[in-house]
Amino acid sequence: MTVTVRDLRPDAAADLEGFARVRQAALPFILVTPRSLAHDLTQMHPDAHYRPLVAVDDDGEVIGTAQVHLTHESAVPGQGNLNVYVHPRHTRRGAGTLLVRAGEEHLAAHGATRLLAWVLDEPGNRAFAELHGYRASRSAHFLRLDLAHRELPPLQDPPPGVELRPGSSYADDPRPLFELDAETTADEPSDVDTEFTDYEAWLRETWQHPLFDAELTTVAVVDGRPAAFTAARTDGSTRYATGMTGTARAHRGRGLAKLAKNDSLHRARAAGYTEAFTGNDTGNGPMIAINTWFGYELCGTEVRHVRELV
Repeated sequence: MTVTVRDLRPDAAADLEGFARVRQAALPFILVTPRSLAHDLTQMHPDAHYRPLVAVDDDGEVIGTAQVHLTHESAVPGQGNLNVYVHPRHTRRGAGTLLVRAGEEHLAAHGATRLLAWVLDEPGNRAFAELHGYRASRSAHFLRLDLAHRELPPLQDPPPGVELRPGSSYADDPRPLFELDAETTADEPSDVDTEFTDYEAWLRETWQHPLFDAELTTVAVVDGRPAAFTAARTDGSTRYATGMTGTARAHRGRGLAKLAKNDSLHRARAAGYTEAFTGNDTGNGPMIAINTWFGYELCGTEVRHVRELV
């Protein structure tokens, strides 16, 4: 059997559906749809040099995927991202190696000197990464909450001076949410320092993303300004995820992030979503404690692997 690696075709429904199917099978904790893939491909910042790849078999079936891009939001140049996933039924057929090789060549051609790859914390996956020259770095957990059957903490009234609003209330001017997202993202544990400075790019890549659910996003507002938020993503069916939950530095320690997330979870369940997903760096104790309080349970772990090209 021959395996061929090529670019994902944004105008080919079979490619988009196949890519989403592989990602769902290999990484069921992450929301992805054909529509979200097409959006990423057409709207990601040009400086990212984003190039999604697919591995296909003799019958044209997509059996492996790679998301390849530069971290253009970082002040440190040369940071490349290469995330490869092969359908569990099609491993050990050479697809992963071909995808890694093609992704590395693309990133090196665009100036990458340091490559970062998320790898599921399983012996075979970690051995594959190490075989290709990647060393283990930080790790992160995936967590799942059964919204259909698990009892949520009761809703609480906001403290005096705090108001809860849906993210959709900022539809006319999302810039205050961009500023809060930028501040909280900058403080998140990561191998790469990320700086959101391009508002127009954030609008395209975050606010206008097909998975982003502005109505189920909850913002805690203090003195008329967003102070904390939880950003909701949904697949339009049964699956809900929080992409980011954070609090502005001046308002931390008041429980505002927990307040916002609880409100969003209750509204997501009322809207018919039955599964909630989130992720935490393993060193992010405060958020792990919050998610444990909500009833989230560990459902998987990824380990960031790094390879220096120079």
